Amino acid sequence: MKNSLRLFVVLFTVVLFFGFASTRAGKSLSANKIEATNVNKNFESYIAGIYKSAGLEKAGLSFGVFQKAVTGYYNIKSVKVPVLSVIDFTKNSISKRLWVIDMAHARLLFNTLVAHGKNTGEQYAERFSNTPSSDMSSLGFYLTGETYIGKHGESLALDGLDKGYNDLARERAVVMHAADYVSQAFINKTGRLGRSWGCPALPPQYAQDIINETANGSCIFIYYPDKNYENASRYLNLQTAEEAFRAEQSARD
Repeated sequence: MKNSLRLFVVLFTVVLFFGFASTRAGKSLSANKIEATNVNKNFESYIAGIYKSAGLEKAGLSFGVFQKAVTGYYNIKSVKVPVLSVIDFTKNSISKRLWVIDMAHARLLFNTLVAHGKNTGEQYAERFSNTPSSDMSSLGFYLTGETYIGKHGESLALDGLDKGYNDLARERAVVMHAADYVSQAFINKTGRLGRSWGCPALPPQYAQDIINETANGSCIFIYYPDKNYENASRYLNLQTAEEAFRAEQSARD
């Protein structure tokens, strides 16, 4: 009888211990899930807040494109200037398809025309390349480099970050610069915007200001719905972007 009682006590203690441990583990797992969900919601809320405050919907920028751009912005560790420029090449060339956004103050700095490469398409951008002498635009994320005086005046060097998609930007001399063919006057004359040799060329009246605002370490995202690119780019990883966002918030706290 005593042996049976001892055995019962031992078994009861073991069951109680493992039940308690399991409950704690379950609570811990649930807490982690809740924390991850909160980070996800906080990041989405942050993106939505900037989108609203900067008036990006009214300015014609798709929320989905902006979300991808911000995801890359947070995945790029070497951004030094808190400015995000977005080019949406799904839009007609006569549309204002460049947005320059001050991320620190949730302000839209510029919304204007931008050219695509002459072999990328006529009215619309349709084909893209990373190949030298292709005269095509390249998709993906860029960091801005230094300014210099070239044949188009003040120009801005670009470093493509997406291997195989735009990482030959320096070799191809793909830069931001002013061009007379990026203007309403050219559109009125030809029915379309002029085209570059692959550079995201700018209207002369805004070029210098845009270059000065974005030089030396800001982020540029050139978008087109290419599934191969979206699957390949490590900068579109939402999970790592959320982690970077959380780290930034923690550092501020």
